Amino acid sequence: MSHKIDISHKTIIFVALFILSLWIIFLIRDLLIILFIAVIFVSALSPLVKFFIKLKLPKVLSIALTYIIIIAIVTGLIVSIVPPLIEQSSKLVVASPALVAQFFNVTNLDRSIFSQELTNISKNLFSITLSIFDNLVTIIFLLVLSFYMLLEKEKLETRLASLFGSKEERVKLLIVKIEEKLGAWLQGQLILSLVIGILSYIGLTLLNIPYALPLAMIAGIMEVIPVIGPIISALPAIFLALTISPFLSIAVAVMYLVIQQLENNLIVPQVMKRAVGLNPLIVILAIAIGSRLLGIAGALLAVPLAVVIQIIAAEIIEEKKI
Repeated sequence: MSHKIDISHKTIIFVALFILSLWIIFLIRDLLIILFIAVIFVSALSPLVKFFIKLKLPKVLSIALTYIIIIAIVTGLIVSIVPPLIEQSSKLVVASPALVAQFFNVTNLDRSIFSQELTNISKNLFSITLSIFDNLVTIIFLLVLSFYMLLEKEKLETRLASLFGSKEERVKLLIVKIEEKLGAWLQGQLILSLVIGILSYIGLTLLNIPYALPLAMIAGIMEVIPVIGPIISALPAIFLALTISPFLSIAVAVMYLVIQQLENNLIVPQVMKRAVGLNPLIVILAIAIGSRLLGIAGALLAVPLAVVIQIIAAEIIEEKKI
């Protein structure tokens, strides 16, 4: 007996609109990434802005002062770190051919693979330069967007919550909770990067590893990518130590392992106690999915996005229990 399947015109319109929405989201994915980063920045800067507002300062001036403080701190770090960083990095670049040759002599690897990669990088030098300029423009746009989002923060929250009708107050509380967790995550990551960078620099200096500052900077930056980042940051230092002696490379590997254990058992619990904890398996899966979908940006934003999803999911489950 045959069954007739009747599809209404409303269903067809709904499916068409849904597919169109997914296509539009795909087209503006870069803008959505910038918007999400701006939300994280706004969440992290809001406490300082509120502090200045409590001092009876106008909101625009409070935001401007917050920006001035952040820019002053970043500028101070750049002024104090960049000169020796450039010096050591330049020496590292100059010494790289000899170090690479020595590395291949020690490991008996095929040099043609590395040579091919260097050739590809040199061919793409112009594209890399354009990418750097594009990223600079993106950062400026991000700062301006974050400024106006801080300025209109309360209005934006109210308008977003009003879309949910009778659940407006509950949605407002949910938005505040998400902002607190995202802000705590970013603040925690900055502190973690600074601590890991300093510990790495101290350890590399004590082991007399050359170019300790750029290697420590790599460790601090890669700390933003949980689980995988610290492993990746250890490889250049181990490789460099291997060109000096195999024993020293083992010592460097042990040093990074000790720092990693300190991070997992002492630093992270203390620094990230305000942030939402995620299961390590979920973190790894989130980073893998994020990197596959959106590359480096996806890997960096996978954890805060997973935090948001976790908070919303917990809220939905809690609501169903009531």
